[in-house]
Order: sequence, then structure tokens, then C-alpha cells
Amino acid sequence: MTFRVAIIGASGYTGGEALRLLAMHPRVEVTAATSREYAGKPVATVHMNLRSVLGSIKFSELNLEKIVSEADVVFLSVPSGVSHTVVRRLVEAGLKVLDLSPDFRLKNPRLYEEWYGFRHGEPELLAESVYGLPEIHRDEIRNARVVACPGCNSTAAILSLAPAVREGLIELEHIAVDVKVGSSEAGRQPSHGTHHPERANVIRPYEAEGHRHVAEVEQELSLLCGRELKIAMVPHAVGNVRGALATSHVWLAGSIDETAVWRAYAKHYGKEPFIRVVRSGPVKYPDPKYVVGSNYCDVGFAVEPSRGRAALFAAIDNLIKGAAGQAVQCMNIMLGLDEREGLNFLPISPV
Repeated sequence: MTFRVAIIGASGYTGGEALRLLAMHPRVEVTAATSREYAGKPVATVHMNLRSVLGSIKFSELNLEKIVSEADVVFLSVPSGVSHTVVRRLVEAGLKVLDLSPDFRLKNPRLYEEWYGFRHGEPELLAESVYGLPEIHRDEIRNARVVACPGCNSTAAILSLAPAVREGLIELEHIAVDVKVGSSEAGRQPSHGTHHPERANVIRPYEAEGHRHVAEVEQELSLLCGRELKIAMVPHAVGNVRGALATSHVWLAGSIDETAVWRAYAKHYGKEPFIRVVRSGPVKYPDPKYVVGSNYCDVGFAVEPSRGRAALFAAIDNLIKGAAGQAVQCMNIMLGLDEREGLNFLPISPV
């Protein structure tokens, strides 16, 4: 069976990656790709890497009724505050929705006013939506109508910490996360801070007083440990185009040693198709360089017994495992497919 997929908001970097991955998926046909700015123009006008791949597909204006009649699954790759206004029509028509925007990630509707500056218009759909991190919510994703795909910074942060939090290996009162992320996170439209001459060769903290992705991290880790957590997180813009690396600084609970940490990560990630635990080799810690172009997340850790502390790492391609690839992985689960379909390719090297 072939599933028909539409992408709403397909002209940005995340939309382009979704198009690329879906074009290679053996069980998918892309039936619509919307863009207000480029409506009527071929997809390759914007995504030149997709020349000769998607045939005659052109960007179109958003027409929900047309999408409802031509798609089984919809990817939403739009700015915050948009998805919650259109999702109800899609799910009531029986379509499965994968939202790559923030609109359904936070379960508490009041948090949208605090972090995103809008009032959520669909509290009932928000309550039933599932946070799209398969390593934590695979069973719920399987039966979901709406999956909220995580942000890239939060994906890396949560995956670095989840085994340690689940197993009670660390003190939960003091968790600080440093995320370094490439320029593609900022999207296609440049600003002063993301314009290449200003962004190249930087290591620059931003939103250090409170990045919005921290709300997702706190929500998901609190669920894992059964109590409300507060996390400190500071993202840093770096000169790479792709890649995100989370370094989570934690203090060990009691006499936890490196063996206990290793066992926890092996237990929780040993059977995960897209998680690789890095412990040896010329580069013994995760590095985004070695996951670029793939849906893999490399995790690892360093334990310093004399200080009672550890550093927990996760490296991803922010546009794939941090966005479009994770959405495809969730789509596969929702459709009852092998979750590796369309994603079972290795990182590229060198980059």
C-alpha cells in the first residue's frame, strides 16, 4: 500500500528535508507541497538538490479541502501559532498529522502564552496529542492522530539525559544543558544574527535567559522521573550548517560509577534503531560530524568520580533526527510500518 503525504510549509529547510526523505520512501507518494511565497513554482526552484526527484510537483497555495481529498498524512512545517488553527479540520477528516512546529509539544496550554506569545485554540486536541520522541513515546505514537515532533535542541537534550533520569543516577535538582547548534536551525529567512557573514565562525550563546525548548525538556524529563524538574539550558550558535550537540552537566546520586551509567544507557538504548552509544574509537565522545545526513543520534558520557559529576552527550543532525527524519520515523510507527523505512541510510563523511 502507498500512503499519500502532503507537506504544509514545504519551502523552508525542514520542509525541504521532509520532501527529500519522503521522495526516497518506498511506501509514500508526495501529493502536495504548499508555500505561499513560491506557489506555482517547481519544488526544485527552492530545493535545488531535489531536481529530477519529485517529477512535476509544484508548490501550491494552502487549500485544506484539497489536501483532505488527496492525502492520508500531513506534515506541518510552519511557524508557531499556525498549526493549532488547521489541525482540527485534518484530523476530523481522518488524516494523521505530524506537526514539526511547537504548537502541540507542550501539554499545558497556558505555557504557550508564556513561551510563544499566543493562546492555544485547541486544548482538547492538545490533550490527546503525543510528543514525537519514539525512544520515550513509541506506544502512544502508534495510536496517535496528532504527533508533535520535538525541537532539535530539546531532542538532543532529552536523549542525552533520559537513561540517567529514568534510572535515578543523578541529582535532579541541578541539571544544566549546553547545546551547540548549526545555522540551519534558524531557518531559511536570514536575520542579522543568522546572515552568513555574522554567523560564520561564531560560538555565540543566545536566549541564555530562557530558551523556549527548555519547556519541552522539563516536561518530558519530569514524566520520566515522576516529579517536576527545572532544567537550565543555554544554546550556542556555531558556524556549522548542520548538527547539534547537547552536553548535559549533572551530579551523580550517591556512589554511582561509570559502570552503572554504561549499564543504564545500554539498557535503554541497546535496541533503539537510531541510537548509537559511543564509548571508544579515535573520537570517544559523540560529535555531530559523524551523524550528519542521517537520522542517528549518538549518545555518550564522561564520569569524573573525584568530583561526583558526569557529562552526558547527544549529537544529532538538527534537520533530520532533530526535525524531518524524526517526523518520518513517527509516521512509520503511526502507519504500522518498520520505523526504519525511508531512513535506513548512514551518515555522510567527510563533511
